[in-house]
Amino acid sequence: MRAVLIKDEKGPIESLYLGEAAKPTPGPEEVLVKVKAFGLNRMDILQREGRYPVPPGTSKILGVEFSGRVAATGESVTACEKGDEVLGLASGGAYAEYITVPQKNIMQKPDHLSWVEAASIPENFLTAFQALVVIAEVKRGDNVLIHAGASGVGVAAIQLVRLYGANTVTATASTAEKLSWLLSIPNGATHVVNYTTQNFADEVKKTTNGKGVDVIIDFVGQSHWHKNIDALAVDGRMTMLGLLSGGEVGNFNLGPLLYKRLRIQGSTLRARSAAYQADLIDRFKRDALGKITGSNGDGALRTYIHKVYPWTAIQEAHREMEENKNIGKIVAEVA
Repeated sequence: MRAVLIKDEKGPIESLYLGEAAKPTPGPEEVLVKVKAFGLNRMDILQREGRYPVPPGTSKILGVEFSGRVAATGESVTACEKGDEVLGLASGGAYAEYITVPQKNIMQKPDHLSWVEAASIPENFLTAFQALVVIAEVKRGDNVLIHAGASGVGVAAIQLVRLYGANTVTATASTAEKLSWLLSIPNGATHVVNYTTQNFADEVKKTTNGKGVDVIIDFVGQSHWHKNIDALAVDGRMTMLGLLSGGEVGNFNLGPLLYKRLRIQGSTLRARSAAYQADLIDRFKRDALGKITGSNGDGALRTYIHKVYPWTAIQEAHREMEENKNIGKIVAEVA
């Protein structure tokens, strides 16, 4: 089969190329999917650069989310049949014509979603759902702060916050264009902060009458740490999903963790066990999948596509993400 490969297994954007790879064969509990589209994620860039080791036994081909049509099933598969239209979450291998995944890692594609829209859902919405609902236990009346608000996960998280009845949701971004867009979309942010020119801890205190936020979702790490702790309310919860600015914090006073009774938890999804991912996907299907529409739909949750590339232009797609130009999701179509 054809797949997007990396010269010398790691390197810059120019190391990506379309080449030949072995077509996978499904095991007894696995499904073989002919990929129609796949989503891009920050971890793809890190993996390409050799800074994101893949879980043991996982395909070294990039990509963790996809949409496509079932091409074959293992002998013990009962969740789908050949020809079914699906979307799914993988530990790797989505930048390819075919991919195998456990049957519990796929979801039937809603008829109203295109292949591109469906491919934009798994990693974005499952990561946001896990961080907000499963870990931070967001609830009605909460005040929430979402960093990297214009990213795919950020946009999904903002909408989920609104779905679960939070009081306010403040999103951070680095440009006026992104901030304006986040305020304009249905079920978007109630407040925005330009983290390059404003102190987001001070800003969320203004919008919460000095209380601070109950929940923070952070991808950034080091540069945001002190302000995140300052921004959290008593009994606040923070889920950390990334360390884009680094992982070492100096001169940190532990006092606020104690007297504000803070709960801080890191989270990954790709390296979770098959059983954990299956349970998460099952809960997401019950609680959220049916509420997702395309960007022109009227559902409580919507897909937002920044740009669609043919997979032959994968270098351009990676460059768009590296330059932080995207508002919403970047998706590639497999021809």
